[in-house]
Amino acid sequence: MDPNASGLAQRLAEADQSHLLQFWSELSPAEQAELTRELQGMDFKEINGFFKNAMETSSGSKQEKMDTRMEPVPREVLGSVTRDRECLKDWELAGLQCISQSKVAVLLLAGGQGTRLGVSYPKGMYDVGLPSHKTLFQIQAERILKLQQLAEQKHKTKCCVPWYIMTSGRTMESTKDFFSRHNYFGLEKNNVVFFQQGMLPAMDYNGKIILESKGKLSMAPDGNGGLYRALGNQGIIDDMERRGVEFIHVYCVDNILVKVADPAFVGFCVQKGADCGAKVVEKTNPTEAVGVVCKVDGRYQVVEYSEITLATAEKRSADGRLMFNAGNVANHFFSFSFLRDIVQKHEPQLQHHVAQKKIPHVDAKGQLIKPDKPNGIKMEKFVFDIFQFAKTFVVYEVLREDEFSPLKNADSQEGKDTPTTARHALMSLHHRWVLNAGGHFIDENGRRVPAIPRDGGAGSVTDDGNRNLKDGTDLPIKCEISPVVSYGGEGLEELVKGREFHPTLMIDENGVHELVKNGV
Repeated sequence: MDPNASGLAQRLAEADQSHLLQFWSELSPAEQAELTRELQGMDFKEINGFFKNAMETSSGSKQEKMDTRMEPVPREVLGSVTRDRECLKDWELAGLQCISQSKVAVLLLAGGQGTRLGVSYPKGMYDVGLPSHKTLFQIQAERILKLQQLAEQKHKTKCCVPWYIMTSGRTMESTKDFFSRHNYFGLEKNNVVFFQQGMLPAMDYNGKIILESKGKLSMAPDGNGGLYRALGNQGIIDDMERRGVEFIHVYCVDNILVKVADPAFVGFCVQKGADCGAKVVEKTNPTEAVGVVCKVDGRYQVVEYSEITLATAEKRSADGRLMFNAGNVANHFFSFSFLRDIVQKHEPQLQHHVAQKKIPHVDAKGQLIKPDKPNGIKMEKFVFDIFQFAKTFVVYEVLREDEFSPLKNADSQEGKDTPTTARHALMSLHHRWVLNAGGHFIDENGRRVPAIPRDGGAGSVTDDGNRNLKDGTDLPIKCEISPVVSYGGEGLEELVKGREFHPTLMIDENGVHELVKNGV
């Protein structure tokens, strides 16, 4: 197919992107057809506009720090699992009621590949080495299953929590195939809905789209904020409306501790009449590179660590906590009407952020170049960019050790956010659940492993007086409890109370087992 005859060459020339056809004559017919298909689907005017705006915004914001415009989250919009313990049960019951009425949906951001983990498949398919060898996808699916069951038992009515999974072009097929092979982990197939975030081309600093090979553009997902455009153009908002969904919990695939559709978080947001809510963990180290939720010029947003001075990051309140301590963990609540407004009205107003990257490309001779310093940009939107549009925004603070352990990097000696740290975090949580339910662990000499009080309170689906215990060892005791047995530590007393266990302890739908060293 001749690009001149089809008008494609003309469109490219008008957009100043003619270089994309420079190797046309060297491509096979199949490669020509593929390149044509990719280019035909692009709105170059729109892409050039994105580039221009993104570069203007990024050059404007580089110099200016946010400090003088920031205010911390006011106490009246904050709910906290440690400071509002007396309200937790009410919030949880309110959330469970909404779940029992099938009004709550879950939206998973799962576009990322495990590149930094050293694998080429989607991150949700990763096994961090738990005794059960469950993947992140399976753990999260089983939490949804258990939550449906808890809501059904409480309210004596059948319910469902639809699971919308946003993949990227690179992860869509393998994710769908994985779920299909595993029979949707026990969930109803029609309640698991896959959709795909958009892609944008990488561009050099002059606004030229980069070729990664002679017949292929360098494309990248448009950031987790591409969610809102995808919800509209793939009919997901319509699907939610058809199902009667009123509240949506949005989270990232890489957090092994995520409380999917957390009833206490949902109930808190619903009782506060919120259209938008952010779950946060307390930032305790001023230099931790995590964005903080705060007000800027009177509107809520996430301010990245790089956007404030050290002096502001180190400011403390009268109680000794960091003033800007609401660490963002990509875990959000939206009312359906708010999300629909974002998709239908506000999405085009969201600015792209610029990420400078080392982007492999072909030079004018068609040779592949792998640059050693940034040579171009990828443009992305962020999921939290829409906080500014909320009329009633709330913040819900939870304990990091109970709810946040992201998986980002491959294992290494002093590694942070690795398979080992994720595995340890989950086993440590499950160990605490056993202690709180009255169970004990004994070491190889038959001695009880000491349990020491811990600061703060664990989340509850149960409420018992022993729950402020943790183990006295540095390495977690090997202990894994299937989400099918317990969503948040509830219902374990009858299985463990007054009993002593040797690690490795496994509690799953088949009962309580101790796995001995050789894995029997």
